[in-house]
Amino acid sequence: MRAIIQRVNRASVSVAGELTRGIGRGLCLFIGITHDDTQDDLKYIVDKTLNMRIFPEESGDSGFDQSVVDVGGELLLVSQFTLYASTRKGRRPGFTDAARPEQAEPMFKEVIDAFRLNSGLPVETGVFGASMKVDIENAGPVTIILDSTDRKTPRRG
Repeated sequence: MRAIIQRVNRASVSVAGELTRGIGRGLCLFIGITHDDTQDDLKYIVDKTLNMRIFPEESGDSGFDQSVVDVGGELLLVSQFTLYASTRKGRRPGFTDAARPEQAEPMFKEVIDAFRLNSGLPVETGVFGASMKVDIENAGPVTIILDSTDRKTPRRG
């Protein structure tokens, strides 16, 4: 499972020109699901995201002291199969590493439920499978790439 995490002042999702959901200060997450993702992958992404210190202290002196939970932020979760695009061959990306919708949608719903259950924060979502316009005001800018395979890779050094 992959997540692109952006610290935002605000973020919203529109479908067919209509605003569907939005948040204020918090995190916008684009989440990609692959074929062999498990509950361990889901737990890793949720726990790491909720506890990652990427918000400044109240004084604003430093930019990476508090988590989204510490600051009482909000979360916007958007499913994005293109995070598993392969560009190894040709000019058109391939998406064979992305889970098929019938597998990805239930897993994405579990991700949403896990963020709601474990954070106590407001959690909004995009619309699974829809063509969406995502409007983001990135704060920092801060963008973090999180991949659940990182938990399986031994640290160097």
